[in-house]
Amino acid sequence: MVLADGTNLDDLQQTRPGMQACRELGVKSPLLEAGLGKQDIRRLSRGQGLPTWNKPSASCLATRIETDDEITVDKLSLVAKGEGYLHRLGLAGCRLRLKAESGIIELAAGDIRRVAEKGQLPEIAEFLYSLGLKKVLLDLSEREGILT
Repeated sequence: MVLADGTNLDDLQQTRPGMQACRELGVKSPLLEAGLGKQDIRRLSRGQGLPTWNKPSASCLATRIETDDEITVDKLSLVAKGEGYLHRLGLAGCRLRLKAESGIIELAAGDIRRVAEKGQLPEIAEFLYSLGLKKVLLDLSEREGILT
């Protein structure tokens, strides 16, 4: 039996501690082995008529927890609930990153302006505080290319 993952060439540009575990366990990365990046995969998927060709990336929730910080069920649950709330507000491609007792919200291009204009920032902060965060921060450098 062979276990394969979706690691691709673009993933090498980011800190991905789990890649070490994959190597140790013999997990195959066929997209990486073929030298394909995210744009290549989307182009090929679209060419094959796959309905997921433009689906926003959905990395593991553990990537939202600061490197060298312990990954716990509670932290993963907090991230899942926080991002789920943001998704229900129509904020596709958002991220909620944890750093100590703070949550850092990353939104896709245009979404910061949209939530500010709708007056949703206090509501978002209040929800995240209710999950136990002590501080809620908004990263003003919008996430570009959530489809890349």
